Amino acid sequence: MRIEGMDCASCVAKIEVALARMPEVSDVRVNFTAETLELTLAPGATSKVPDIEKAIKSLGFGVSNTRQLDQASDEAPAPVVRNQRWWQTRKGKHVVVLGLLMASAFGIAQFFPAYAIWIFAVAVVMGVIPFARQAYALAMAGSPFSIETLMSVAAVGALAIGEAEEAAAVVFLFAVGQLLESVAAGRARAGIKALASLVPKTAVLVDPSGGQRSVSAASLRVNDLVLVRPGDRVPADGQIVQGTSSLDEAPVTGESIPRAKAKGDSVFAGSINVDGVLHVRVEKTAADNTISRIIQLVEQAQGSKAPTARFIESFSRYYTPAVMLIAALIIVVPPLVLDGDWAGWLYRGLALLLIACPCALVLSTPAAIASGLAVATRRGLLIKGGSALETIGKVRAIAFDKTGTLTEGKPRVTEVLPFGKREVNEVLALTASVESGSNHPLAKAIIGWAEAAGIAIPVAKDASATPGKAVHATVGGRRLAVSSPSHAAKTVAVGASERQAIESLEDRGNTVAVLFDEDTKELLGLVALRDEPRRDAREGVAQLKALGVRSVMLTGDNRRTAQAIASGLGIEWNAELLPQDKLDLVNKMKQTCKVAMVGDGINDAPALATADVGIAMGGGTDVALETADAALLQSRVTDLAHLVALSRATMANIHQNVIFALALKAIFLVTSVLGITGLWIAVLADTGATAIVTLNALRLLFFKGAKSSNDGRDTGLPTRPLVAAESH
Repeated sequence: MRIEGMDCASCVAKIEVALARMPEVSDVRVNFTAETLELTLAPGATSKVPDIEKAIKSLGFGVSNTRQLDQASDEAPAPVVRNQRWWQTRKGKHVVVLGLLMASAFGIAQFFPAYAIWIFAVAVVMGVIPFARQAYALAMAGSPFSIETLMSVAAVGALAIGEAEEAAAVVFLFAVGQLLESVAAGRARAGIKALASLVPKTAVLVDPSGGQRSVSAASLRVNDLVLVRPGDRVPADGQIVQGTSSLDEAPVTGESIPRAKAKGDSVFAGSINVDGVLHVRVEKTAADNTISRIIQLVEQAQGSKAPTARFIESFSRYYTPAVMLIAALIIVVPPLVLDGDWAGWLYRGLALLLIACPCALVLSTPAAIASGLAVATRRGLLIKGGSALETIGKVRAIAFDKTGTLTEGKPRVTEVLPFGKREVNEVLALTASVESGSNHPLAKAIIGWAEAAGIAIPVAKDASATPGKAVHATVGGRRLAVSSPSHAAKTVAVGASERQAIESLEDRGNTVAVLFDEDTKELLGLVALRDEPRRDAREGVAQLKALGVRSVMLTGDNRRTAQAIASGLGIEWNAELLPQDKLDLVNKMKQTCKVAMVGDGINDAPALATADVGIAMGGGTDVALETADAALLQSRVTDLAHLVALSRATMANIHQNVIFALALKAIFLVTSVLGITGLWIAVLADTGATAIVTLNALRLLFFKGAKSSNDGRDTGLPTRPLVAAESH
């Protein structure tokens, strides 16, 4: 269901508490940012969908676009989003009417003071009825200590003791405060709506005969062929089958420079075609394209609660009833014990109720988290939840996989060295044949190099792999293997000249693949490959060091290659690691500090899962979006520093909000009890605190990111190997 009218995190709690009390309703999940409700209703349950809608409406919220999903299909119509100005909303109209009544009362009071009190009384009654009705519904639904209850009691109490003007001010200021929260909530949701609007509503479908017709982009199916003209937005994720062009992918990945694309390249829905005409084969439906999945993940992330938010919500559950008890004691004890004025102490108790409202406190964390997630998404940084965003800022060490993370992940063959009387092409052909069943980047590079050279690759049989060590296959009746030099040395005899050749290649930063015959134990040849570091890798490591974050490279590659790469980047390193070794090192690092692991999301899955935060590199791929706690859609190492800086800025913002909310309340609690400030000041302080906390959280939307270091050249970072030095 789509829920309308939620202004802050406390609204979520009200709905969840109410629905959890309904029979046979379970798994209630309310997403404040997405304005959605998901729940499970048991088959044949006594609670029906209309009952759920009625319960939500009784709490003062709207319900629209009811969607029921079953096992057969998970598709549902997209929710209709109504863009209303603030004065067109229910809360806006309420404020306008109350404002007119207040203005009329003040005007009449200038000429007919005796009648003004009745106008103020009418304003109080008209204004408080919706809140009182909502307070009653909340009390019946299991939330008796709501802000609506506090405000209604205070307003009615003030009216009862003859303070009609102040009671009217209380109701009006409270209504204005709720309207401000609603407007701020709309701003927080604007990022999601902007993402949804990136995908065009229509597409030009090309039929098998070559005819063209305009269709709804949502109706496109896998393998449909669409025409994308210059200036058009790509209507679906797909692959170019004809044409070349530059595509502006900034709406999807945040990358500001258009990328040249040609036949065979993938494109994202929402990208802007700059200059060429493209024919694109659709690979994903509208419900499954990159933008849709980013929206779903961001909505889920904004719906998940950070540890700080959960603590504050739990704290407020005890805080509100405690404040009501204190207010009751202030109203009753002084008149009984000190023979005080009942009306005066009742007034002070009512002021205490209003100033103690926990709105600003409850809003302090989710507002900042929502802003942090929104600005991250805009920069191409996908963070899956407030918990991950909070933890990233606490990270003091980051472990990097090498291939595809610190390097481009596109190795190329630099040299082929045959042994004996064999030819270069023979060694390359046999190596490519053995590697033909592997998806490893090195295997793809070898096969691609052989194909580009026009070398025929023999058919391999009985292919298998020893994880992290070698691949095996039968080629032309011989059992061959391609492995690392260290594994080959344990299997076949490696002579001094061959060892010298391997060391020479590795010293130049190459990764060496050794081809040998497993039956005859004969060394057949070497294939050297090199994967260049990413252009921003050194700068990224330097920025992390400036933030006090230690960087460590963990690789399965040989020590010489690892050292060559590490010395260029200024990073600690450890080489010749199996997946289990990486896992063990991450666990050791975790013993002394919070650790993040950065990898491609496939080979490093165990280490990604073990680290406090797993971060995947990838330009919008399935792996990057689904594997880890966060994903760098642009695959830039410098974005890691932005992630850490954003997390720290978000947590600092939360701490500012909490301190401000508590300090302001502490001051006015004292002044209210002493009778220095009255009811309308109490409401103004609460409304002001809520507005300031919200505005402070929205400041994060202008976050610029981590500062660049000098130029990444002279960082002074250690380039020593990482032994079991995690003990420090």
